[in-house]
Amino acid sequence: MFADELKTLRRLGLRHVLLQILNFASVLMTGLMIWKGLGLACNTESPIVVVLSGSMEPAFYRGDLLFLTNPTGERYQTGDITVYKIPGADIPIVHRVMETRDVVSNKKGLVAASPLAQYQLLITKGDNNPVDDIDLYQGLEWLERRHIVGKVRGFLPYVGYVTIAMNDFPQLKYALIGVLGLLALIQRE
Repeated sequence: MFADELKTLRRLGLRHVLLQILNFASVLMTGLMIWKGLGLACNTESPIVVVLSGSMEPAFYRGDLLFLTNPTGERYQTGDITVYKIPGADIPIVHRVMETRDVVSNKKGLVAASPLAQYQLLITKGDNNPVDDIDLYQGLEWLERRHIVGKVRGFLPYVGYVTIAMNDFPQLKYALIGVLGLLALIQRE
């Protein structure tokens, strides 16, 4: 099956194969640097996420690709669509802010404050869900700013289905990586 490719690799020599591996590694590192740079520019650990469920329909559908930012000085408002991640949960959740509360901390805990307060609490809900997300917060009563991954700024419909397919069918992911690696090795440029 791969006999021709193996003959080609033997003909190219070790030096050329090592050069191709280095080129492939540099492409991967460039992609990683772009991802990290985009994260720094947007102030979020994940500047791009894929919608994995139908809880936000009709605003967003499964497979939509969302672009996020998390500006430090900007307050979240009721109606903003946010992506949050609860500690211990693997997958971030995309839902709409239903209620906000501005508070300050004192010796007795948190007390209500003006909208200029530094500390903001949020309650979210999926547009297609009948109730808010308090049950998803794993014991928390409110979301805090530290739980927010970002605010949705834009989206591309259905582009994320590639990611969903690779997660649902891991063999597809490994086959794609293998083919790309093989192409990088036998490419002559």
